[in-house]
Amino acid sequence: MPPGTPFGVYVHVPFCAVRCGYCDFNTYTATELGGGGSQAAYAGHAIAEVEQAAAALGPDRPVADTVFFGGGTPTLLPADDLVRVLGSLREELGLAADVEVTTEANPDSVTPESLATLRAGGFTRVSFGMQSAVPHVLRVLERTHDPAGVPRAVRWAREAGFEQVSLDLIYGTAGESVADWRTSLESALACEPDHVSAYSLIVEDGTRLARQVRTGAVAMPDEDDLAEKYVLADDLLTAAGLGWYEVSNWATSDAARCRHNELYWTSASWWGIGPGAHSHVDGERWWNVKHPSAYAARLRVDASPRQDGETLDADTRALERVLLEVRRRDGLPLDALGEPARTHGVAGVVADGLAVVEGGGTGAGGAPGRLVLTREGRLLADAVVRRLLD
Repeated sequence: MPPGTPFGVYVHVPFCAVRCGYCDFNTYTATELGGGGSQAAYAGHAIAEVEQAAAALGPDRPVADTVFFGGGTPTLLPADDLVRVLGSLREELGLAADVEVTTEANPDSVTPESLATLRAGGFTRVSFGMQSAVPHVLRVLERTHDPAGVPRAVRWAREAGFEQVSLDLIYGTAGESVADWRTSLESALACEPDHVSAYSLIVEDGTRLARQVRTGAVAMPDEDDLAEKYVLADDLLTAAGLGWYEVSNWATSDAARCRHNELYWTSASWWGIGPGAHSHVDGERWWNVKHPSAYAARLRVDASPRQDGETLDADTRALERVLLEVRRRDGLPLDALGEPARTHGVAGVVADGLAVVEGGGTGAGGAPGRLVLTREGRLLADAVVRRLLD
């Protein structure tokens, strides 16, 4: 990988105080873990994998432009442990001078002291899992924090000196009215975040929520309800000065965008640290063993935690580029499409008001331009992709 290539690091922290019924991420509560997968030992194992990554990437590796600690709940670990892992990345891989370093956090998993430690240790951005400001919605989602704790956590992050604060929201929970969703949006905006992510609730196979939907205990999210709530979110967030830059993400400025997620959306390279973490470097994709105990066992004997991988062929890379980049405000370059999608497919979605072409045209000798979704197109993004790929 040539120096200067955009590169990021994802650190997966798989621990949660409570596993939420809708979540299908690779997470574990303390009662689910056997020997060797303890939270106390996790930082040491992650650092061992960082050292392996540095050796595998070699002396000409690029420095990391972004680092993202996700989970799980990274801030269940002591702040000093997170800083230790970041320090190993700085020492072994190198961090860009303007590196963006994010940690996810629950509002009830931080203190003024822990946030101050993270900020002093090099973290620049924190993303709080707010999800909702309405108690009965949080109960259905099995979130345990008090909504009143969100503005307090945001205030602590500001006082600690974090450059960017983001809030994550979920809409479409069973029993959530449009008025409830408005309350959550207005509560989030009252915190004056730099960034908001708003995702519709997805019923993932194998989750407790999926079983509840299958038995009729919980209603399946309604598509019309989801669309109404998306429009409301876009209206309120835009009016407050946050512009969309990806279908489910809004920011106060280009500088407030999550640069790490933009690596994913542009098929750049990143190394995933931790159990179940996925990596992608120059068209090679691989993933680690999932269980923390198996992950720890391999690293204790200096073995790779890699479980399996694949080489992406040109067709797969082209397909994934369309899937990801069409969702961005920056748009999908028309030259990323083959024929007839570049002409007939694009013409069709533009004629139907689902997208516009910006920055050029399709004529000979002209700039190729970019296909950018309208709001109607954002509501039907998956259908737009299918039409472009048919």
